[in-house]
Amino acid sequence: MRSSTPSRLAGLPVGMIAVVAIGILLVWFGTLDARHLLRPDEGRYAEISREMFLSGDWVTIRYNDLKYFEKPPFHMWVTALSYTLFGIGDWQARLCVALSGIVGLAASMFAAARWFGPRVALLTGLALVAAPMWSVAGHFNSLDMTLSGALACVLAFMLIAQHPSATPAARRNWMMACWAAMGVAVLTKGLVGLALPGLVLVIYTLITRDLGLWRRLHLLPGAVVLLIVTVPWFWLIDSRNPEFAHFFFIHEHWDRYTSTVHERKGSIWYFVPLVVAGFLPWLGLMPRMWTEIRERAGADLTANRGAGGRPFQPALMAAVWAIAIFAFFSLSSSKLPGYIVPIFPALAILAGVALDHINERSWNRQINAMLVLSVVGLLATPYLATLDKPSTPNEVYRLFALWVGAAVVVLLVGTLVARRLLRTHGLFSSITAYALALYLCCTVALLGHEVMGRRASGIDLLPSIRAVLKPEMPFYGVGVLDHTLPFYLGHTLTMVEHPDELEFGIAQAPDRWIPTMAAFIAKWNDGQPAVGIMSPETYEGLRAQQVPMHVVARDVRRVVVSNFPLPAQPALPETKPAS
Repeated sequence: MRSSTPSRLAGLPVGMIAVVAIGILLVWFGTLDARHLLRPDEGRYAEISREMFLSGDWVTIRYNDLKYFEKPPFHMWVTALSYTLFGIGDWQARLCVALSGIVGLAASMFAAARWFGPRVALLTGLALVAAPMWSVAGHFNSLDMTLSGALACVLAFMLIAQHPSATPAARRNWMMACWAAMGVAVLTKGLVGLALPGLVLVIYTLITRDLGLWRRLHLLPGAVVLLIVTVPWFWLIDSRNPEFAHFFFIHEHWDRYTSTVHERKGSIWYFVPLVVAGFLPWLGLMPRMWTEIRERAGADLTANRGAGGRPFQPALMAAVWAIAIFAFFSLSSSKLPGYIVPIFPALAILAGVALDHINERSWNRQINAMLVLSVVGLLATPYLATLDKPSTPNEVYRLFALWVGAAVVVLLVGTLVARRLLRTHGLFSSITAYALALYLCCTVALLGHEVMGRRASGIDLLPSIRAVLKPEMPFYGVGVLDHTLPFYLGHTLTMVEHPDELEFGIAQAPDRWIPTMAAFIAKWNDGQPAVGIMSPETYEGLRAQQVPMHVVARDVRRVVVSNFPLPAQPALPETKPAS
């Protein structure tokens, strides 16, 4: 079995490793509260979890007090538990994805250590934490990172179970853990949590003709574990909601993959730039990663020979994992950037193996390439400060350009330090400095996005709205579903005219929405105090119809109005109803 080369990365400084690990964790978790939630995913899943937490119903998922069966509950369970322990807030809403990112990273490192040694494990961790897609996804409240963390455990536990020195008991236990992680993946995003590992195994078997692998998967007891993890919730929600099964399994799985019903179109090349940007720090390692795959890195060529078996190839398995999942989502009719996140732990393991066998000359070329990109990025930053859009004025872009410039400077300085350390302290120190520079660069740029994300979140409108909106008042979403304000206000919306993604829930409770604008105007004028949120275009249209509205707060995306005079306003309404 091929192992690390001690002469090139010998004498790992334990103290430095501990300091780096603590620093990474402090930055990883310490920045969760530095940005406000973005729409739609972050606000949506934060609000679903808030409603779950307040209602105490952890079975039937609701969004704006309507049934919402697009996704299973695991992510929302963890977030609701976070609210229970720490209160409701931004960092509590992101805690699930942050933990998922770290758990996926730790599991990948553990698998790499088992097959390739501790140096490769550390290099795998550095490769993954410095991958921009993994770092960003770990700080964005969406199901994609939760799924990716579970799937990283599926891959890691399977790799550990297949090690030739594993005892029968150890192999069984690790495979049970693998099946349990697969169950968590299913409870996070549905059958894709089972389909993706299954697809990888089939392709790997076709390539290697290692049918004996299937006997080592402990299929029957593993299936029992999978069912124990998943069936209780599916049984409970189906027994309470007979309409669940068709919507969830047909509409949210088959229709989503085979059609454009969700309007998330993209070409077959959609994910190529995302993989390039998401794994940018390590793209130069691709030829060496391919070499490790071809040379069957980690495979014990003598294993099971007496029984006619074939050696398990962990590097090939990681490659098949990345390529198969990439192809699966590329062929789908529904595409979003986060779908591709599960491939990065496998790529990080391959990068760790490649880094363990890289020479100083090749690594120096990698550093120099990143230095060139840093300089280009620094020169391009002033262009960002020239942008101007109706939804994002130039002064916002100018401020964001300062953050991006700071991020690029961090990268430039870090790569210069990495080049210096290569000469003075060797490969491992240089690789560590390089990875930390990329990690901090992404972190600074993500923090800087708050200058734009704050506006999108609507957080600056809250004081004015809270002064008017009372708990018992109706809060109408007039032709628009706002994903962040309901969470921050702690107040659900009643949809008007356009159901948006709440169409299924409205179909189950048609009395909980207002289907036409005429019906809304009549309700608005019935004398009950109410508040509504709408687009500026809708506001102008209603104003032209002389619908009585008092502007509570507004920004470029939304206008919040009341049907009663505000305390600081005169008694007369802004406009009068038509006589």
